[in-house]
Amino acid sequence: MDWQPDEQGLQQVLQLLKDSQSPNTATQRIVQDKLKQLNQFPDFNNYLIFVLTRLKSEDEPTRSLSGLILKNNVKAHYQSFPPPVADFIKQECLNNIGDASSLIRATIGILITTIASKGELQMWPELLPQLCNLLNSEDYNTCEGAFGALQKICEDSSELLDSDALNRPLNIMIPKFLQFFKHCSPKIRSHAIACVNQFIMDRAQALMDNIDTFIEHLFALAVDDDPEVRKNVCRALVMLLEVRIDRLIPHMHSIIQYMLQRTQDHDENVALEACEFWLTLAEQPICKEVLASHLVQLIPILVNGMKYSEIDIILLKGDVEEDEAVPDSEQDIKPRFHKSRTVTLPHEAERPDGSEDAEDDDDDDALSDWNLRKCSAAALDVLANVFREELLPHLLPLLKGLLFHPEWVVKESGILVLGAIAEGCMQGMVPYLPELIPHLIQCLSDKKALVRSIACWTLSRYAHWVVSQPPDMHLKPLMTELLKRILDGNKRVQEAACSAFATLEEEACTELVPYLSYILDTLVFAFGKYQHKNLLILYDAIGTLADSVGHHLNQPEYIQKLMPPLIQKWNELKDEDKDLFPLLECLSSVATALQSGFLPYCEPVYQRCVTLVQKTLAQAMMYTQHPEQYEAPDKDFMIVALDLLSGLAEGLGGHVEQLVARSNIMTLLFQCMQDSMPEVRQSSFALLGDLTKACFIHVKPCIGLQLTPAEFISVCNNATWAIGEICMQMGAEMQPYVQMVLNNLVEIINRPNTPKTLLENTAITIGRLGYVCPQEVAPMLQQFIRPWCTSLRNIRDNEEKDSAFRGICMMIGVNPGGVVQDFIFFCDAVASWVSPKDDLRDMFYKILHGFKDQVGEDNWQQFSEQFPPLLKERLAAFYGVSVCVVVGGITGECAASRSRCALVEGG
Repeated sequence: MDWQPDEQGLQQVLQLLKDSQSPNTATQRIVQDKLKQLNQFPDFNNYLIFVLTRLKSEDEPTRSLSGLILKNNVKAHYQSFPPPVADFIKQECLNNIGDASSLIRATIGILITTIASKGELQMWPELLPQLCNLLNSEDYNTCEGAFGALQKICEDSSELLDSDALNRPLNIMIPKFLQFFKHCSPKIRSHAIACVNQFIMDRAQALMDNIDTFIEHLFALAVDDDPEVRKNVCRALVMLLEVRIDRLIPHMHSIIQYMLQRTQDHDENVALEACEFWLTLAEQPICKEVLASHLVQLIPILVNGMKYSEIDIILLKGDVEEDEAVPDSEQDIKPRFHKSRTVTLPHEAERPDGSEDAEDDDDDDALSDWNLRKCSAAALDVLANVFREELLPHLLPLLKGLLFHPEWVVKESGILVLGAIAEGCMQGMVPYLPELIPHLIQCLSDKKALVRSIACWTLSRYAHWVVSQPPDMHLKPLMTELLKRILDGNKRVQEAACSAFATLEEEACTELVPYLSYILDTLVFAFGKYQHKNLLILYDAIGTLADSVGHHLNQPEYIQKLMPPLIQKWNELKDEDKDLFPLLECLSSVATALQSGFLPYCEPVYQRCVTLVQKTLAQAMMYTQHPEQYEAPDKDFMIVALDLLSGLAEGLGGHVEQLVARSNIMTLLFQCMQDSMPEVRQSSFALLGDLTKACFIHVKPCIGLQLTPAEFISVCNNATWAIGEICMQMGAEMQPYVQMVLNNLVEIINRPNTPKTLLENTAITIGRLGYVCPQEVAPMLQQFIRPWCTSLRNIRDNEEKDSAFRGICMMIGVNPGGVVQDFIFFCDAVASWVSPKDDLRDMFYKILHGFKDQVGEDNWQQFSEQFPPLLKERLAAFYGVSVCVVVGGITGECAASRSRCALVEGG
């Protein structure tokens, strides 16, 4: 006997559904309370399904809403539905999947999928066979409804459908779906491809068994009239390119021709799917070989796709020139995430850190939805990295027409093209830059805001070249114009200029020192002008400036300009305001740069950081004990505060000692080092190392070293570095801790695939440990000497490298046998020094000559023949170790003195 509703109950439910469509918030609240009450009655869900499937007299929105409320109930309490209720709902869904209304069919499909995703696919064995069966129905609505439900199930449960738990229903489903690729209805053809597409990336076995049929069917649909079908065909080919390129290679020429057409499809969604093909192809090893002959067609298509569409311009308010006084809406502001501090060492001939962060999309952030313009630009960027200069003959003739075009939209796209190829085609662009850069600088004062903003971005992509020229040529005019744009009347231009200026700061570093006064005037003026979102970017530009010019910022006139507005913001913000993150990051850089110049401001800043750490720890403790009463804290507040304390310790050095003495920071720090969140531990160990350097007197009483290499890489990295700093302070008193730490360090340095930064810090710390306790560490020398030497050969001469190499020399003194097998690596590491201190050079000299004397002249000559030429030359030049080098008929020592000048210059 079928379930029947009580008439009065049904009217009550219908009234509730009508009320819930009311815009009035008070009514909404009453509806929510009523829903809660009704959910106490299990058969309330029967009423909801009844309205959805049987009450054809009701309007569609009401019926659909009934289904969506039921879907939420299924999500929340399906496990507690009585079996008769669950069965009634399932039966009604399957019986009505072919409802005449497409909205109702879609709602029933969503409901079926939600039940299936609650682990019910196993408990509802008849579902898939029945849906597959309904596909054969003569009735279009039934077939389409069943396909809609199947597509949602394939999206939600793709792995389960290919598993033994369900006896691999895909083996039946995939061949079934393929039959429908030829169906007369475009909607059904589209569903069929979409269903199969769900299984490409996982390489489902059933699909791999039918792969050739699938590809053949796709080709047959290539010129389908329906855009949705074409879109799904393109999507399938893009995924196949990633997982089964072997099957596409025989047809690659015609696939490329097809994708060239589709990238220009009049339906933008199809064009976007097709454009993804070029991005994916660029990552395949065969890209160059298969695409080279098609560039002549492809490049103009991608360039054309980089123009703003009319919709883009409307969304970006492209006609609004001045909007700086319009307050930001909160949803414009992306959440910011603080990146915890990682301790790294300086490398030889290294570009400033962050040069690879300039990879941000072209600058239309507000349009963060992926669109054809962004995809075309990204594709051009990756192809420029594949083809390098070979791209330019196809591009340069186009660029000329674009960059000087009277229509702003076209000109803007040309500037974007120039930015997109900057990384890949840099070498080939160099001859044109002396002419192009001034033109781009001129575009910074174009009357269209969108042209000004893209010019900022593109110029930032060429900042490295600009800085390599004499400063008066391009750096000075670029800087002057960018600073004007930082004060532009348009918010988008302000943002682009601030970001571009930050990139320029990273590249130019101390080249900016002569202009500091002018730069600071501009940045400080922007404080009074900027709305919320751009203020956060301004902090970043100031922090980057401090990182780039360092102690040159420590001048009374600069401090008087910069600090008052920063401290004013600092005082305005509450402890729970997330805008503290970028401000704290900025202050951390400023404190490190100003050093003693920050002293007048350090006390309140230091106190607040300690308070933030303390508050967060207390809140975390309350949450752990009473999760039902308290909210979990946002630990980013604590991480940023710890990093700013690190900046203070690094900048103020010994001056921080009194602040530490008057606070409970050490107690808090040891709590943070045991926090469950790796980022908190990472920043804690960085601070421990910085406090060790600045005021070891307060760290020493708390030493009980913990280092577990299984830890997260970043935590392990900072902990390792901190231990090295502690070694230098403890000296011989480190002895009781050596064994506890050493085994872990040796294990890390020998681990395959250890990241470079961690290897380098580990090597430095092993060296420092050996420096303070050579007798204890030397016996293990042979176990780490080779990776030790290879990981430190590219590090720039500095204090840390100095102490580590002294340690290695002392250990070799204790255990010379430990280095014999890998002596060539030691020679190479010694040769990496540009100018070691005299006493360190003597240590190297003694070890090299001692080894040579020990093995005898003949053995030494044989041994040294393995050395690469540059290594032979360096050892001869710097340490007088004669090596058999023949130069114009002169051997040995003379060759050394002959090559010295070239070596010192050529390095």
